[in-house]
Amino acid sequence: MSACSPAAAVDTTADTPAATRAFQDGNASPIEYLRQILTARVYDIARETELDPARGLSARLNNAVHLKREDNQPVFSFKVRGAYNKMRNTPQAALDRGVITASAGNHAQGVAISAAKLGVRAIIVVPQTAPQVKVDAVRSHGGPTVTVVQAGDSYSDAYAHAQTLAQQQDLTFIPAFDDPYVIAGQGTVGMEILRQHRGALHAIFVPIGGGSLAAGVSAYVKTVNPEVKVIGVQTEDSCAMAQSIRAGERVNLPEVGLFSDGTAVKLVGEETFRLCREYLDEVILVDTDAVCAAIKDMFLDTRSVLEPAGALAVAGLKKYVEREGVQGLSLVAVTSGANMNFDRMRFVADRAEVGEAREAVFAVTVPEERGSFRRFCRVLGPRSVTEFNYRIADARTAHIFVSMQIARRGEAADIMAALEEQGFSVNDLTHNEVSKQHIRYMVGGRSPLAGGERLFRFEFPERPGALMKFLSEMAPNWNISLFHYRNQGADFSSALVGIQAPLADSAALDAFLLQLGYAHFEETDNEAYRQFLI
Repeated sequence: MSACSPAAAVDTTADTPAATRAFQDGNASPIEYLRQILTARVYDIARETELDPARGLSARLNNAVHLKREDNQPVFSFKVRGAYNKMRNTPQAALDRGVITASAGNHAQGVAISAAKLGVRAIIVVPQTAPQVKVDAVRSHGGPTVTVVQAGDSYSDAYAHAQTLAQQQDLTFIPAFDDPYVIAGQGTVGMEILRQHRGALHAIFVPIGGGSLAAGVSAYVKTVNPEVKVIGVQTEDSCAMAQSIRAGERVNLPEVGLFSDGTAVKLVGEETFRLCREYLDEVILVDTDAVCAAIKDMFLDTRSVLEPAGALAVAGLKKYVEREGVQGLSLVAVTSGANMNFDRMRFVADRAEVGEAREAVFAVTVPEERGSFRRFCRVLGPRSVTEFNYRIADARTAHIFVSMQIARRGEAADIMAALEEQGFSVNDLTHNEVSKQHIRYMVGGRSPLAGGERLFRFEFPERPGALMKFLSEMAPNWNISLFHYRNQGADFSSALVGIQAPLADSAALDAFLLQLGYAHFEETDNEAYRQFLI
């Protein structure tokens, strides 16, 4: 540890055996967490990251926005802090047996680089859906002492497999988030923020997956300066911590969205839940479009490309500012990771405009009569049209699917009102997931043979055999009447599937979808589907 690191002047021998045991067992006091964070063994391998001003975002939001640049760590993620601190506080005899962990990718890199630093043999279990950029990085950081094993479609699957291997091979398990030493390691982020920031600080925004970063940062900040708000941020489809805090107990989600893979956790940790419930001021939920817009914001400000989990805090900060209407305050967002698959950036670019309220999407029904199309174009005026699909419906009407650039969030409502004044029937599809993912590529695909069809949106893991598993396990008397697949350049792809099954088989179909294990959402009543495809 260097002489200038924050923990260098602290005597770690001050720990008493009783205090150490209490800390290891969880439910430690705030003062004990404070001491453990101050003495955390992270700076042998992690670095104190910058607290950079986000000048462009600050000007747009009329607040002083700062970025805690954990995406600049050696493994491009804060996870190295907790992983190394845990391993440095693990008895040598346990390390000598070898270590094992499960991770979606970033914690895996932290364990790999820590194992290489300490000369420890390590097995890293990651889901088969883990982004390839993270799997390759694990192998690169770990070198010959690290073995990568891929198992299952989710973190939960990888965790179960890692636990089995740990028992079979007598390996020491290094938790990804639910461990006091991991939490203390991540808490050094909060320690650095309070030391680096000058003047009054209103709030710190922290992404949440399993909860170790939010737990560590909030435990430190609320003990040292309780006036500073600490706000967690999750995606709407991976909100285990938010639901757990609301329920007063840990909630196990049946499914989680996979876009923000770094925070796609179905069940948060016991200790992280205890600390987050006690210290967080709130948890803000954001959607995929808001995350994509935040990734774009960070590229414009820093020329860095964050992964979705890495941009979560920025998305939450923006939502908080809009909701509260605050101005002139100092706000910090922890940019937690930058392990982004290059192919995913196409999807991010597509969705960022909607997330920033710069694009509106409408379904418009126009009468098949002279002058109606001219009236439609007159309403759009000089706005830039980004997509236009036209399909005649019958002798009297036609359907138009149109997207256009807008200058402000309320402009979509103004356009919709203007179209309705012209006698057009209008639906705002700007936030309709089926519309954005599929319908815009399928306009006009009607069929008189689609009677009794139920429509489902699936998230298929991007691995060989995923589609074949779906097809082979279906009952032979069920018919696929529609199928639209779109690769998003991520660890999962979206598919829109129409299934025709006898009414008597409804319960059997629901059971099949449940046992299949793929995230799915029924969209039979979706307005975009009903307008353009049936």
